[in-house]
Amino acid sequence: MAKSIKIDTERCKGCMLCVNVCPKKVLKLTDKVNKKGHRYVVAEDAGKCTGCRLCVTMCPDCSIEVTEEE
Repeated sequence: MAKSIKIDTERCKGCMLCVNVCPKKVLKLTDKVNKKGHRYVVAEDAGKCTGCRLCVTMCPDCSIEVTEEE
């Protein structure tokens, strides 16, 4: 099953906890900023996601959701 990673970029503070914990290095910090002036994280290569959800667990702002798609 394919994994879908949704990141609420307006909630993300760019703390990089999710980036550092991702075993497949799917996530990366962008140079773009949200309305609060924070750089935010995006899923650069969601196809490599294993669905481990470590990013979801580590995110202090609950801004990441990983789901399975059929």
